[in-house]
Amino acid sequence: MPKITYIEHDGAVHSVEAEIGSTVMETALRNDVSSIVAECGGSCTCATCLVHVDEKWFPVVGPPSAEEEEMLDSAFEVKPTSRLSCQIKVTEALDGLIVRTPAYQGR
Repeated sequence: MPKITYIEHDGAVHSVEAEIGSTVMETALRNDVSSIVAECGGSCTCATCLVHVDEKWFPVVGPPSAEEEEMLDSAFEVKPTSRLSCQIKVTEALDGLIVRTPAYQGR
């Protein structure tokens, strides 16, 4: 199982195993990463699961889709490596992925 490390805005670190085919958001929720709110449950309609993908990992994760980009336009603390964690599917290639959460999840 791939391992994902979530670094919350307060410095809390969660290194967890992720199920292939799940999303980075689902993995966060299953492992009590409190700064992933996910109000819409992963339907790409709220931007409350924003993460900043570690720069080293961004080429592996890839850029957001046009739909995701629209949601990012309404989010807080967006950076060039920001993604919605509900839109990142876990694959073996993401073993070691590092993401950081912003201080505020909202629109």
